[in-house]
Amino acid sequence: MLIKPSRGASEPPASSITPREVYEARREFIARVAATAVAGTSIWEMANRQAFAQGATARLAARANPAFSTSEKRTAFKDATSYNNFYEFGTDKGDPAQNAHTLRTRPWTVAIEGEVKKPLTLDIDSLLKLASLEERVYRLRCVEGWSMVIPWIGYSLSNLIRHVEPLSSAKYVEFISLADPKQMPGVRSGVLDWPYVEGLRMDEAMHPLALLTLGMYGQVLPNQNGAPVRVVVPWKYGFKSAKSIVKIRFVKEQPRTSWMVAGPNEYGFYSNVNPNVDHPRWSQASERRIGEDGFFKPKRKTLMFNGYNEVASLYAGMDLRKFF
Repeated sequence: MLIKPSRGASEPPASSITPREVYEARREFIARVAATAVAGTSIWEMANRQAFAQGATARLAARANPAFSTSEKRTAFKDATSYNNFYEFGTDKGDPAQNAHTLRTRPWTVAIEGEVKKPLTLDIDSLLKLASLEERVYRLRCVEGWSMVIPWIGYSLSNLIRHVEPLSSAKYVEFISLADPKQMPGVRSGVLDWPYVEGLRMDEAMHPLALLTLGMYGQVLPNQNGAPVRVVVPWKYGFKSAKSIVKIRFVKEQPRTSWMVAGPNEYGFYSNVNPNVDHPRWSQASERRIGEDGFFKPKRKTLMFNGYNEVASLYAGMDLRKFF
């Protein structure tokens, strides 16, 4: 999901070269400790809630796939699970890790419907068994200039697509996330038009890089990272990777995705990582790696399609400034 707009530049503490996102999360945690202590919630309870949200003991076996790997340093698990965009649990980066313990991931079903020969509903165990699980190390890039390198667990989304046999009339795949205000406090806000909706063109969804994702770092997905099932589309900005999916629809027309509805002049349907097309309020030409790149270290140059040039043929002949 999407990073909130920047509130403007500020100077880091003179005594530290810690990335801003890390020390702000730490500062927010201290504030939460003080607030919950007043409310009668112990630090021990807070820690237990966060550990529960992260699903730290639920292992998930998968074979490493060398065809989808990288020599880049992996983002630390604690960083990947404590700095998240999941507006259903709050808009601040630390909110999902703090609040997602309320999400119940079992029982869980995903309805698959629309322009397909075999509409069906699969539970999470059926999704786990649909194809062989493999570990793929992908970069994840979000707007406003940060990235991570994460070992995801899943299989090509195309496995699921072939299983339900789309009709020739199916041109797009639409993903709909859970929107339950009882489990997700952020859904009570009007920050987006719930439920969260994302979409891909059919050829994008069928590309081998598009991953139906069920885990990361050798375990099931932590709640704040989109449990129990999400997609990861590594050549696009992170908000294209729908989390906590409950419905997949095959449709004739381009879906009206959540961020297109919220800000059509800022967020296009394709949302490919493109350093040559800036967001109206910030540059996309460079990035920082979460947990690694400090303020005194030069930013990395943003790579076209996030470095996944094998998808370039999907957009041959398209004006990528118009179809952003």
